[in-house]
Parts: sequence; C-alpha cells; structure tokens
Amino acid sequence: MIDIKNNSGSKLWQQAKKIIPGGNQLLSKRAEMFLPDFWPAYYKKAKGCEIWDLDDNHYIDMSIMGIGTCPLGYANDEINIAVGEAIANGSMTSLNCYEEVELAEKLIELHPWAGAARFARTGGESCSIAVRIARSHSGKDKVAFCGYHGWHDWYIATNLGDDKNLDEQLLPGLAPSGVPRKLSGSVIPFKEGDIESFEAIVESEKDNLGVVVMEVFRHAMPDLAFIKRIRELCTAHNIVLVFDEISSGFRLNIGGSHLLWDLEPDICVLGKALGNGHPIGAVIGKSDIMQAAQESFISSSYWTERVGFTAALKVIEVMHEQNVINTISEHGKYLKEGLIKAAEKAKLPLNMLGIDPVLILGFGGDALTVKTVFTQEMLKRGFLASNVIYVSLAHTKDVADNYLKHAEEVFCQISQAISTNELSSLLEGEVCHSGFQRLN
Repeated sequence: MIDIKNNSGSKLWQQAKKIIPGGNQLLSKRAEMFLPDFWPAYYKKAKGCEIWDLDDNHYIDMSIMGIGTCPLGYANDEINIAVGEAIANGSMTSLNCYEEVELAEKLIELHPWAGAARFARTGGESCSIAVRIARSHSGKDKVAFCGYHGWHDWYIATNLGDDKNLDEQLLPGLAPSGVPRKLSGSVIPFKEGDIESFEAIVESEKDNLGVVVMEVFRHAMPDLAFIKRIRELCTAHNIVLVFDEISSGFRLNIGGSHLLWDLEPDICVLGKALGNGHPIGAVIGKSDIMQAAQESFISSSYWTERVGFTAALKVIEVMHEQNVINTISEHGKYLKEGLIKAAEKAKLPLNMLGIDPVLILGFGGDALTVKTVFTQEMLKRGFLASNVIYVSLAHTKDVADNYLKHAEEVFCQISQAISTNELSSLLEGEVCHSGFQRLN
C-alpha cells in the first residue's frame, strides 16, 4: 500500500496554489478534481499507462490519460523517435517546416469533404480560429453552440446574459469575469437533442446567426436525426456548421468520428489524440469557407514549430499500421464488462456510460463521495483512478485484470459502508470538486 498522506506532490500542490492562480494551467488536472488533500499532482516519468510521482511511487493510470491526449500510451517509442529527430534537426527556424504541408494533405485525404487546413497548438485556440473563419465567411456575428468548446471570450460570453447557460453543457459555474459585457447576447446555447429549441434560435436570429459550433458526441453515440436537421438548417440559412471533434476525433475513427455516419460539416476542429501528447490543433474545412481566413488576421509564431506536425503524422501512421482504433475499443469493452461484473458482485450501484474507448463510471447515491473514496482507496493500491477512463494501447488485458481485481475490493468496501451509513467515515480528506471552483 502507498502512503498517500506523505507525498511530495500533494505538498508541492499546496505551494503551487500560492504562486500560480488556480495551481496549474488546466482545470481538469487540479488535485481538487480527484483527491483534494492527497492527490500526488506531479510526475517524474511516464511510460505506457505507468506514472512515477516525485517520491518514485509507481501508479497505473486508469483515469484521464493526459486528458485523452495519449491513445498510444505515454512516451510511445515510435512517436518519441520521430519527435526526437525533428528536434535534433531544428524544431523552429526562419523557414517553414515541410511537415505542415504533409499534415494538411493527410487530413484532407482522410476527410474528402474538406479542401484546406489551418493549424494551432491547443483546442481552445483552434475553436476560436474556426469561429473567426466562420464569421468572416458568413458575414454574420452571432454564434449558437452545443457542448464544451474552451475558455475563449466568444464561448464564455454566453454566461454574461445568464450565468447558468453553460451549466448543462459540461462545466457549471464558469464565471464570465473579464469577458467584455458588450459581448452579451452574441453567443446562444442550445441543448443536445432539442431540435425545437435550435429551430427557434434560427427563426429569431436568422439574419444575425453566422456560426453553429457543436460536438458530434461526448458521452454517448450521436443523435443523427438531430445533427442532420441542424445541417439542413445551416445550409438553408447560410450558417457555417463547425464540428468540434477535439475530444471525439481519433477515438472511433482515424480522423473525425463524423465520417462514420456520413455527416458533413463546413469546418471540423481536431486535437488531443492527434498529437499523442504533443501540442497540435487542426482546423480543416471546405476550401471556399477556409479562404475566409485570408480576410482576417490569424497568425502566431509557435503555430509553425515542427514537433506538433511531426507527431501528428506519425500518430496517423501508427494508428493505421497497428489497428489502434479497434484495439482501444476492445480494451475498453473488456474493462466495461469487468467493471459491471465487479459492481454487481459488490452490490454497488454503477451505471457505465460513454463509448468503449472512453468509459464513464456513473456512481449512484452520494456520487461525489463515492468517487472520492474510490479514488482514495485505489491510489493506495497504486492506481490513478477516477470516474473516467480514457483507454489506450497500454491498457492490456493484464493491466485491466489487475485494475479490476482491486476495483472489486474497493467496490465491496464502499458498498458495505453505504449499507451501514458509514460512507463518509472512509474519507480521509475533503470530497472532490464537481466542477469549476476558486482554489485560492
């Protein structure tokens, strides 16, 4: 058992919060999202699905796997070699790297509806680029959206009019502090599956609505009738339809998942798994629409560095050669079936959500307390565990069996505590956060 109460990483996290607002650069990696008092927070080394913390404690990552960025596993050898060569030959110079042309051609080949590409390094900025291009092409300012699309003003401005507009999209409590008040009303949310609501938005805003941004899916398979109706209305009213596939791309398909269902956006945004841990974001679209990028100033130095392009090209190659999509789906299905059996044996309410490569454990009852206890007890056993598992090539049957054995033990421990109304007595620290909260 690992002594979780004496961990250098959890102590460093408390120090970090004093000098870095929020503690770090990404909400989803904050210790408070997992185990507020004892999460190890920092790593020295990672390989496959293994992580070593600052005290050299060894863990198996059965959680977010770099926020879904590493389907090939951490520090994949083939990606490392390609990136290492790119760095050795100069990752930034006064000339452009040829790999960006190769990647543009490869992504257009994977997405026959597209004819052009632009690149960035993060998901949020890639979505902002897509919105800027779409507004430039349509000549209309307002944006309607469904789902989560980052931190930029165009998106968070929806909470200027009603601070609960984002609560049903993904993260509740996102305050629009610092977003210009004049952007109020420029962004309109609609709910997944609610076509009547979307039709009403189009009817009332058809002269001003220039862009629709939506995820194809997040936690379940897509509502195809809903998406196809949106496509029809966008076409009829000169609205640019943007698919945000930053999370869903390269999970069920090499490229955007929309290709599986014959769905055709005007622009698609890709990222996360595309670089397997190296920063790369892609905005691909129809040629005439993408040319509107020339009418707007969209430019940044580090969008031209070599590593992201090189990594993405090698990721696509490895995914083809090693049948990665099928493999991670099989690994996920095995884990899902095992978790269902373990919960049934323990008599613990558990609803398995998500798609096979991205599993979500829906705990019943006092879900946040159950999640926190599960994370706490699995951490002692050498697992980074939460209510989400991004499955990778490294999550082999042996890894899964080891995890499932310990998960069943913890499920039994939690179930017994629930039956005697003693669940909270298992907590050794605070309950984890459910969304955005101030940390300092």
